[in-house]
Amino acid sequence: MTDLKLLCRRVVAAGALGLAAAHIPAQTGDYIVAVVNQELVTASEVQQRLARVRDEAARNRSPLPPASALRKQVLDSLIDERVLVTNARESGARIDDPELDRAVANVATQNQLTPQQLRERLRQEGIPFTKFRDNIRDQILVERVREREVVSRIKVSDAEIDEMIEKRRAAAGTGAQINVAQILVTVPEGAAEGVVAERRGRAEAALRRVRAGEDFATVAREISEDSNRAQGGEIGLRPIDRLPDLFVRAAQGLKPGEIAPEPIRSGAGFHVLKLVDRKEVAAFTVDQSRARHILLRPSPELTPEAAARRLVQFKRDILAGARTFEQLARENSEDGSAAQGGDLGWAAPGSFVPEFEEVMAALPVRGISDPVTTRFGLHLIQVVDRRQTTLDNRQLREQARNILREQKFEAAYAEWLRDLRGRAYIEYRDPPQ
Repeated sequence: MTDLKLLCRRVVAAGALGLAAAHIPAQTGDYIVAVVNQELVTASEVQQRLARVRDEAARNRSPLPPASALRKQVLDSLIDERVLVTNARESGARIDDPELDRAVANVATQNQLTPQQLRERLRQEGIPFTKFRDNIRDQILVERVREREVVSRIKVSDAEIDEMIEKRRAAAGTGAQINVAQILVTVPEGAAEGVVAERRGRAEAALRRVRAGEDFATVAREISEDSNRAQGGEIGLRPIDRLPDLFVRAAQGLKPGEIAPEPIRSGAGFHVLKLVDRKEVAAFTVDQSRARHILLRPSPELTPEAAARRLVQFKRDILAGARTFEQLARENSEDGSAAQGGDLGWAAPGSFVPEFEEVMAALPVRGISDPVTTRFGLHLIQVVDRRQTTLDNRQLREQARNILREQKFEAAYAEWLRDLRGRAYIEYRDPPQ
Protein backbone atom coordinates (compact mmCIF):
# COMPACT_ATOMS: atom_id res chain seq x y z
CA MET A 1 0.00 0.00 0.00
CA THR A 2 1.42 3.39 -0.97
CA ASP A 3 1.95 6.21 1.50
CA LEU A 4 -0.90 8.11 -0.17
CA LYS A 5 -3.34 5.24 0.28
CA LEU A 6 -2.38 4.99 3.92
CA LEU A 7 -2.96 8.70 4.28
CA CYS A 8 -6.38 8.49 2.63
CA ARG A 9 -7.35 5.62 4.91
CA ARG A 10 -6.41 7.64 7.99
CA VAL A 11 -8.55 10.51 6.73
CA VAL A 12 -11.42 8.11 6.00
CA ALA A 13 -11.19 6.88 9.57
CA ALA A 14 -11.26 10.44 10.80
CA GLY A 15 -14.43 11.02 8.81
CA ALA A 16 -15.95 7.67 9.73
CA LEU A 17 -16.90 7.13 6.09
CA GLY A 18 -18.15 10.68 5.70
CA LEU A 19 -21.70 9.45 5.98
CA ALA A 20 -23.21 12.64 7.33
CA ALA A 21 -22.19 14.43 4.18
CA ALA A 22 -23.75 11.68 2.10
CA HIS A 23 -27.21 12.79 3.18
CA ILE A 24 -26.75 16.56 3.20
CA PRO A 25 -28.02 18.32 0.08
CA ALA A 26 -25.40 19.81 -2.19
CA GLN A 27 -24.43 23.37 -1.35
CA THR A 28 -25.38 26.26 -3.58
CA GLY A 29 -23.24 26.08 -6.70
CA ASP A 30 -22.31 22.49 -5.88
CA TYR A 31 -22.74 19.62 -8.33
CA ILE A 32 -22.76 15.83 -8.40
CA VAL A 33 -19.52 14.15 -9.44
CA ALA A 34 -20.60 10.52 -9.02
CA VAL A 35 -23.66 8.37 -8.33
CA VAL A 36 -23.04 5.16 -6.36
CA ASN A 37 -26.09 2.90 -6.15
CA GLN A 38 -28.60 5.37 -4.64
CA GLU A 39 -25.97 7.64 -3.06
CA LEU A 40 -24.42 10.83 -4.38
CA VAL A 41 -20.87 12.15 -4.20
CA THR A 42 -20.67 15.93 -4.58
CA ALA A 43 -17.88 18.25 -5.61
CA SER A 44 -17.96 19.98 -2.22
CA GLU A 45 -17.30 16.65 -0.48
CA VAL A 46 -14.32 16.02 -2.74
CA GLN A 47 -12.93 19.48 -1.92
CA GLN A 48 -13.44 18.99 1.82
CA ARG A 49 -11.72 15.61 1.73
CA LEU A 50 -8.87 17.01 -0.35
CA ALA A 51 -8.34 19.75 2.22
CA ARG A 52 -8.23 17.21 5.04
CA VAL A 53 -5.78 14.95 3.19
CA ARG A 54 -3.51 17.92 2.53
CA ASP A 55 -3.68 19.01 6.17
CA GLU A 56 -2.86 15.49 7.33
CA ALA A 57 0.04 15.25 4.88
CA ALA A 58 1.41 18.60 6.06
CA ARG A 59 1.28 17.50 9.71
CA ASN A 60 3.05 14.23 8.90
CA ARG A 61 5.34 15.74 6.25
CA SER A 62 4.10 13.15 3.77
CA PRO A 63 4.65 13.74 0.03
CA LEU A 64 1.59 14.07 -2.21
CA PRO A 65 1.17 13.26 -5.91
CA PRO A 66 0.13 15.81 -8.54
CA ALA A 67 -3.25 17.45 -7.96
CA SER A 68 -5.10 15.39 -10.60
CA ALA A 69 -3.88 12.05 -9.23
CA LEU A 70 -4.67 13.13 -5.67
CA ARG A 71 -8.20 14.17 -6.62
CA LYS A 72 -8.80 10.82 -8.34
CA GLN A 73 -7.71 8.87 -5.28
CA VAL A 74 -9.88 11.00 -3.01
CA LEU A 75 -12.88 10.50 -5.30
CA ASP A 76 -12.24 6.75 -5.37
CA SER A 77 -12.15 6.64 -1.58
CA LEU A 78 -15.50 8.47 -1.38
CA ILE A 79 -17.00 6.04 -3.87
CA ASP A 80 -15.69 3.11 -1.81
CA GLU A 81 -17.40 4.58 1.24
CA ARG A 82 -20.75 4.79 -0.55
CA VAL A 83 -20.35 1.20 -1.74
CA LEU A 84 -19.69 0.07 1.83
CA VAL A 85 -22.62 1.88 3.40
CA THR A 86 -25.18 0.74 0.84
CA ASN A 87 -23.99 -2.85 1.27
CA ALA A 88 -24.18 -2.53 5.07
CA ARG A 89 -27.78 -1.28 4.96
CA GLU A 90 -28.80 -4.22 2.79
CA SER A 91 -26.99 -6.79 4.94
CA GLY A 92 -29.71 -7.24 7.55
CA ALA A 93 -27.35 -6.34 10.43
CA ARG A 94 -28.87 -4.41 13.32
CA ILE A 95 -27.52 -1.94 15.89
CA ASP A 96 -29.28 -1.86 19.24
CA ASP A 97 -30.55 1.43 20.63
CA PRO A 98 -28.30 1.59 23.74
CA GLU A 99 -25.15 1.32 21.60
CA LEU A 100 -26.47 3.96 19.21
CA ASP A 101 -27.45 6.24 22.10
CA ARG A 102 -23.90 6.07 23.49
CA ALA A 103 -22.43 6.99 20.10
CA VAL A 104 -24.75 9.98 19.74
CA ALA A 105 -24.02 11.07 23.32
CA ASN A 106 -20.29 10.96 22.55
CA VAL A 107 -20.83 13.39 19.68
CA ALA A 108 -22.72 15.77 21.98
CA THR A 109 -20.06 15.54 24.69
CA GLN A 110 -17.24 16.17 22.24
CA ASN A 111 -18.97 19.34 21.07
CA GLN A 112 -19.54 20.36 24.72
CA LEU A 113 -23.29 20.12 24.24
CA THR A 114 -26.12 18.42 26.09
CA PRO A 115 -28.24 16.02 24.03
CA GLN A 116 -30.93 18.70 23.75
CA GLN A 117 -28.40 21.31 22.65
CA LEU A 118 -27.10 18.90 20.02
CA ARG A 119 -30.62 18.54 18.63
CA GLU A 120 -30.94 22.32 18.49
CA ARG A 121 -27.57 22.71 16.76
CA LEU A 122 -28.56 20.15 14.14
CA ARG A 123 -31.90 21.92 13.61
CA GLN A 124 -30.11 25.21 13.03
CA GLU A 125 -27.87 23.54 10.46
CA GLY A 126 -30.85 22.02 8.69
CA ILE A 127 -30.03 18.41 9.61
CA PRO A 128 -32.97 16.37 10.97
CA PHE A 129 -32.00 14.59 14.18
CA THR A 130 -33.41 11.29 12.89
CA LYS A 131 -31.22 11.58 9.80
CA PHE A 132 -28.18 12.38 11.94
CA ARG A 133 -28.90 9.37 14.14
CA ASP A 134 -29.25 7.18 11.03
CA ASN A 135 -25.85 8.39 9.85
CA ILE A 136 -24.23 7.29 13.09
CA ARG A 137 -26.02 3.95 12.81
CA ASP A 138 -24.60 3.54 9.29
CA GLN A 139 -21.08 4.15 10.56
CA ILE A 140 -21.39 1.38 13.14
CA LEU A 141 -23.13 -0.92 10.65
CA VAL A 142 -20.33 -0.60 8.12
CA GLU A 143 -17.72 -1.64 10.67
CA ARG A 144 -19.80 -4.56 11.92
CA VAL A 145 -20.58 -5.89 8.45
CA ARG A 146 -16.97 -5.43 7.37
CA GLU A 147 -15.72 -7.56 10.25
CA ARG A 148 -18.31 -10.27 9.66
CA GLU A 149 -17.97 -10.47 5.89
CA VAL A 150 -14.20 -10.18 5.66
CA VAL A 151 -13.55 -12.74 8.40
CA SER A 152 -15.91 -15.18 6.67
CA ARG A 153 -13.81 -14.91 3.49
CA ILE A 154 -10.53 -15.72 5.21
CA LYS A 155 -9.55 -19.35 4.89
CA VAL A 156 -7.00 -20.83 7.27
CA SER A 157 -5.94 -24.39 6.49
CA ASP A 158 -5.05 -27.09 9.01
CA ALA A 159 -1.59 -27.21 7.45
CA GLU A 160 -1.05 -23.50 8.16
CA ILE A 161 -2.19 -24.00 11.75
CA ASP A 162 0.12 -27.00 12.18
CA GLU A 163 3.06 -25.02 10.80
CA MET A 164 2.45 -22.07 13.13
CA ILE A 165 2.09 -24.31 16.19
CA GLU A 166 5.27 -26.19 15.38
CA LYS A 167 7.17 -22.92 14.95
CA ARG A 168 5.91 -21.64 18.28
CA ARG A 169 6.71 -24.89 20.03
CA ALA A 170 10.19 -24.98 18.54
CA ALA A 171 10.79 -21.40 19.68
CA ALA A 172 9.62 -22.33 23.18
CA GLY A 173 11.45 -25.66 23.22
CA THR A 174 8.20 -27.58 23.64
CA GLY A 175 7.93 -29.38 20.31
CA ALA A 176 6.84 -32.97 19.73
CA GLN A 177 9.33 -35.71 20.61
CA ILE A 178 10.00 -39.03 18.90
CA ASN A 179 12.09 -42.09 19.64
CA VAL A 180 13.57 -43.71 16.55
CA ALA A 181 15.54 -46.95 16.33
CA GLN A 182 17.90 -47.48 13.44
CA ILE A 183 19.99 -50.09 11.75
CA LEU A 184 22.91 -48.23 10.17
CA VAL A 185 24.99 -49.69 7.39
CA THR A 186 27.83 -47.24 6.85
CA VAL A 187 29.23 -46.23 3.46
CA PRO A 188 32.81 -44.95 3.36
CA GLU A 189 33.26 -41.46 1.97
CA GLY A 190 34.05 -41.57 -1.75
CA ALA A 191 33.19 -45.28 -1.98
CA ALA A 192 33.00 -46.86 -5.43
CA GLU A 193 29.63 -47.70 -6.91
CA GLY A 194 30.13 -51.38 -6.25
CA VAL A 195 30.75 -50.75 -2.56
CA VAL A 196 27.68 -48.49 -2.33
CA ALA A 197 25.55 -51.19 -4.00
CA GLU A 198 26.86 -53.87 -1.62
CA ARG A 199 26.07 -51.69 1.43
CA ARG A 200 22.63 -50.89 0.11
CA GLY A 201 22.04 -54.61 -0.31
CA ARG A 202 22.98 -55.23 3.34
CA ALA A 203 20.53 -52.56 4.51
CA GLU A 204 17.75 -53.97 2.30
CA ALA A 205 18.42 -57.48 3.63
CA ALA A 206 18.12 -56.19 7.21
CA LEU A 207 14.86 -54.46 6.28
CA ARG A 208 13.47 -57.72 4.82
CA ARG A 209 14.31 -59.59 8.02
CA VAL A 210 12.50 -57.18 10.34
CA ARG A 211 9.55 -56.91 7.97
CA ALA A 212 9.37 -60.72 7.99
CA GLY A 213 8.91 -60.62 11.75
CA GLU A 214 12.38 -60.74 13.31
CA ASP A 215 12.91 -58.51 16.35
CA PHE A 216 14.26 -55.13 15.24
CA ALA A 217 16.52 -54.79 18.28
CA THR A 218 18.07 -58.21 17.63
CA VAL A 219 18.84 -57.39 13.99
CA ALA A 220 20.20 -53.99 15.00
CA ARG A 221 22.60 -55.53 17.56
CA GLU A 222 23.82 -57.94 14.88
CA ILE A 223 24.17 -55.61 11.90
CA SER A 224 24.04 -51.95 12.87
CA GLU A 225 27.25 -49.93 12.87
CA ASP A 226 26.12 -47.05 15.04
CA SER A 227 26.81 -46.25 18.70
CA ASN A 228 23.27 -47.24 19.78
CA ARG A 229 23.47 -50.85 18.59
CA ALA A 230 23.70 -52.16 22.16
CA GLN A 231 20.32 -50.53 22.86
CA GLY A 232 18.79 -52.23 19.84
CA GLY A 233 19.40 -49.11 17.73
CA GLU A 234 17.20 -46.84 19.85
CA ILE A 235 18.40 -43.24 20.04
CA GLY A 236 15.94 -42.28 22.80
CA LEU A 237 13.09 -39.77 23.01
CA ARG A 238 14.25 -36.44 21.53
CA PRO A 239 12.60 -33.19 20.35
CA ILE A 240 12.13 -33.28 16.60
CA ASP A 241 14.23 -30.13 16.17
CA ARG A 242 17.22 -32.06 17.54
CA LEU A 243 16.93 -34.88 15.02
CA PRO A 244 18.12 -35.03 11.42
CA ASP A 245 15.45 -33.81 9.02
CA LEU A 246 15.54 -37.11 7.10
CA PHE A 247 14.65 -39.02 10.30
CA VAL A 248 11.77 -36.64 11.03
CA ARG A 249 10.43 -36.89 7.48
CA ALA A 250 10.70 -40.70 7.47
CA ALA A 251 8.87 -40.98 10.80
CA GLN A 252 6.18 -38.47 9.90
CA GLY A 253 3.76 -40.96 8.39
CA LEU A 254 4.54 -43.84 10.75
CA LYS A 255 2.69 -45.09 13.81
CA PRO A 256 4.69 -46.33 16.82
CA GLY A 257 6.05 -49.81 16.02
CA GLU A 258 6.02 -49.26 12.23
CA ILE A 259 9.11 -49.40 10.02
CA ALA A 260 10.00 -47.06 7.15
CA PRO A 261 9.30 -48.84 3.83
CA GLU A 262 12.75 -48.20 2.32
CA PRO A 263 16.29 -47.69 3.62
CA ILE A 264 17.17 -44.00 3.81
CA ARG A 265 20.47 -42.72 2.41
CA SER A 266 22.49 -40.09 4.26
CA GLY A 267 26.11 -38.99 4.27
CA ALA A 268 26.83 -41.70 6.85
CA GLY A 269 25.27 -44.56 4.90
CA PHE A 270 21.94 -46.42 4.74
CA HIS A 271 19.45 -46.32 7.62
CA VAL A 272 16.63 -48.75 8.33
CA LEU A 273 14.31 -46.81 10.63
CA LYS A 274 11.60 -47.81 13.08
CA LEU A 275 9.39 -45.38 15.00
CA VAL A 276 9.45 -46.62 18.59
CA ASP A 277 7.42 -43.88 20.25
CA ARG A 278 5.95 -40.44 19.59
CA LYS A 279 5.11 -37.97 22.35
CA GLU A 280 2.80 -35.25 21.17
CA VAL A 281 3.02 -32.11 23.28
CA ALA A 282 -0.57 -30.89 23.11
CA ALA A 283 -0.39 -28.44 25.98
CA PHE A 284 1.20 -25.02 25.68
CA THR A 285 1.64 -22.55 28.50
CA VAL A 286 0.77 -18.93 27.72
CA ASP A 287 0.34 -15.67 29.60
CA GLN A 288 -3.29 -14.54 29.59
CA SER A 289 -4.44 -10.99 30.28
CA ARG A 290 -7.78 -9.84 31.59
CA ALA A 291 -8.34 -6.37 30.19
CA ARG A 292 -11.06 -3.80 29.76
CA HIS A 293 -11.30 -0.91 27.37
CA ILE A 294 -13.21 2.17 26.37
CA LEU A 295 -13.73 2.46 22.61
CA LEU A 296 -14.49 5.73 20.81
CA ARG A 297 -15.16 5.59 17.08
CA PRO A 298 -14.08 8.61 15.01
CA SER A 299 -16.85 10.33 13.05
CA PRO A 300 -17.31 13.55 11.09
CA GLU A 301 -18.11 15.19 14.43
CA LEU A 302 -15.44 13.35 16.46
CA THR A 303 -12.00 13.47 14.87
CA PRO A 304 -9.30 11.01 15.98
CA GLU A 305 -7.50 13.89 17.69
CA ALA A 306 -10.63 14.86 19.62
CA ALA A 307 -11.33 11.24 20.56
CA ALA A 308 -7.76 10.92 21.85
CA ARG A 309 -8.19 14.05 23.97
CA ARG A 310 -11.37 12.63 25.52
CA LEU A 311 -9.63 9.38 26.35
CA VAL A 312 -6.71 11.26 27.90
CA GLN A 313 -9.19 13.13 30.11
CA PHE A 314 -10.86 9.83 31.05
CA LYS A 315 -7.45 8.52 32.12
CA ARG A 316 -6.82 11.62 34.26
CA ASP A 317 -10.22 11.25 35.92
CA ILE A 318 -9.59 7.57 36.71
CA LEU A 319 -6.12 8.19 38.13
CA ALA A 320 -7.46 11.08 40.21
CA GLY A 321 -10.21 8.87 41.61
CA ALA A 322 -12.96 11.11 40.20
CA ARG A 323 -14.49 8.29 38.14
CA THR A 324 -13.92 4.57 37.77
CA PHE A 325 -12.93 2.85 34.55
CA GLU A 326 -16.12 0.79 34.66
CA GLN A 327 -18.35 3.87 35.00
CA LEU A 328 -16.72 5.64 32.07
CA ALA A 329 -16.89 2.50 29.92
CA ARG A 330 -20.60 1.98 30.61
CA GLU A 331 -21.41 5.60 29.80
CA ASN A 332 -19.10 6.19 26.83
CA SER A 333 -17.69 3.06 25.21
CA GLU A 334 -19.07 2.35 21.74
CA ASP A 335 -18.57 -1.38 22.03
CA GLY A 336 -20.59 -4.41 23.05
CA SER A 337 -18.51 -4.70 26.23
CA ALA A 338 -19.80 -1.35 27.55
CA ALA A 339 -22.54 -2.95 29.63
CA GLN A 340 -19.87 -5.00 31.43
CA GLY A 341 -17.78 -1.93 32.19
CA GLY A 342 -15.57 -2.62 29.17
CA ASP A 343 -14.54 -6.06 30.47
CA LEU A 344 -13.08 -8.20 27.66
CA GLY A 345 -12.53 -11.30 29.80
CA TRP A 346 -9.45 -13.51 29.85
CA ALA A 347 -7.61 -13.53 26.53
CA ALA A 348 -4.52 -15.33 25.27
CA PRO A 349 -2.13 -13.81 22.72
CA GLY A 350 -3.75 -13.63 19.28
CA SER A 351 -7.20 -12.73 20.57
CA PHE A 352 -7.05 -9.05 19.59
CA VAL A 353 -5.64 -6.99 16.72
CA PRO A 354 -1.84 -6.52 16.92
CA GLU A 355 -1.90 -2.80 17.79
CA PHE A 356 -4.16 -3.48 20.76
CA GLU A 357 -2.22 -6.53 21.96
CA GLU A 358 1.17 -4.83 21.72
CA VAL A 359 0.09 -2.08 24.11
CA MET A 360 -1.86 -4.44 26.37
CA ALA A 361 1.12 -6.78 26.74
CA ALA A 362 3.39 -3.92 27.82
CA LEU A 363 1.04 -2.63 30.53
CA PRO A 364 1.53 -3.60 34.20
CA VAL A 365 -1.44 -4.99 36.10
CA ARG A 366 -3.86 -2.11 36.87
CA GLY A 367 -1.95 0.03 34.38
CA ILE A 368 -3.87 2.26 31.96
CA SER A 369 -2.67 2.97 28.45
CA ASP A 370 -2.57 6.16 26.47
CA PRO A 371 -5.05 6.22 23.54
CA VAL A 372 -4.47 3.33 21.13
CA THR A 373 -5.60 3.44 17.50
CA THR A 374 -6.85 0.31 15.71
CA ARG A 375 -9.15 -0.25 12.75
CA PHE A 376 -12.08 -0.18 15.20
CA GLY A 377 -11.34 3.27 16.58
CA LEU A 378 -9.46 4.61 19.60
CA HIS A 379 -9.14 2.62 22.83
CA LEU A 380 -8.22 3.28 26.42
CA ILE A 381 -6.97 -0.03 27.84
CA GLN A 382 -6.53 -1.24 31.40
CA VAL A 383 -5.06 -4.60 32.38
CA VAL A 384 -7.00 -5.95 35.37
CA ASP A 385 -5.02 -9.14 36.00
CA ARG A 386 -2.64 -11.66 34.46
CA ARG A 387 -2.17 -15.40 34.79
CA GLN A 388 -0.35 -18.31 33.22
CA THR A 389 -2.51 -21.03 31.82
CA THR A 390 -2.03 -24.19 29.81
CA LEU A 391 -3.90 -24.40 26.55
CA ASP A 392 -5.11 -27.76 25.38
CA ASN A 393 -4.73 -28.70 21.74
CA ARG A 394 -8.13 -27.29 20.75
CA GLN A 395 -7.42 -23.93 22.40
CA LEU A 396 -3.94 -23.80 20.90
CA ARG A 397 -5.29 -24.40 17.41
CA GLU A 398 -7.96 -21.74 17.86
CA GLN A 399 -5.32 -19.26 19.00
CA ALA A 400 -3.18 -20.02 15.95
CA ARG A 401 -6.25 -19.69 13.71
CA ASN A 402 -6.97 -16.22 15.16
CA ILE A 403 -3.40 -15.04 14.58
CA LEU A 404 -3.37 -16.29 10.98
CA ARG A 405 -6.81 -14.78 10.33
CA GLU A 406 -5.59 -11.37 11.51
CA GLN A 407 -2.50 -11.64 9.31
CA LYS A 408 -4.75 -12.19 6.29
CA PHE A 409 -7.33 -9.53 7.16
CA GLU A 410 -5.98 -6.60 5.10
CA ALA A 411 -5.67 -8.61 1.89
CA ALA A 412 -9.14 -10.13 2.38
CA TYR A 413 -10.63 -6.69 3.06
CA ALA A 414 -9.14 -5.28 -0.14
CA GLU A 415 -10.52 -8.23 -2.15
CA TRP A 416 -13.97 -7.89 -0.56
CA LEU A 417 -14.10 -4.18 -1.33
CA ARG A 418 -13.10 -4.84 -4.95
CA ASP A 419 -15.92 -7.38 -5.24
CA LEU A 420 -18.47 -4.98 -3.75
CA ARG A 421 -17.34 -2.20 -6.05
CA GLY A 422 -17.53 -4.52 -9.05
CA ARG A 423 -21.19 -5.27 -8.27
CA ALA A 424 -22.15 -1.66 -7.52
CA TYR A 425 -23.75 0.83 -9.90
CA ILE A 426 -21.23 3.66 -10.33
CA GLU A 427 -21.83 6.60 -12.65
CA TYR A 428 -19.31 9.41 -13.03
CA ARG A 429 -20.71 12.86 -13.80
CA ASP A 430 -18.85 15.60 -15.61
CA PRO A 431 -18.86 19.06 -14.02
CA PRO A 432 -21.61 21.33 -15.31
CA GLN A 433 -20.63 23.47 -18.29
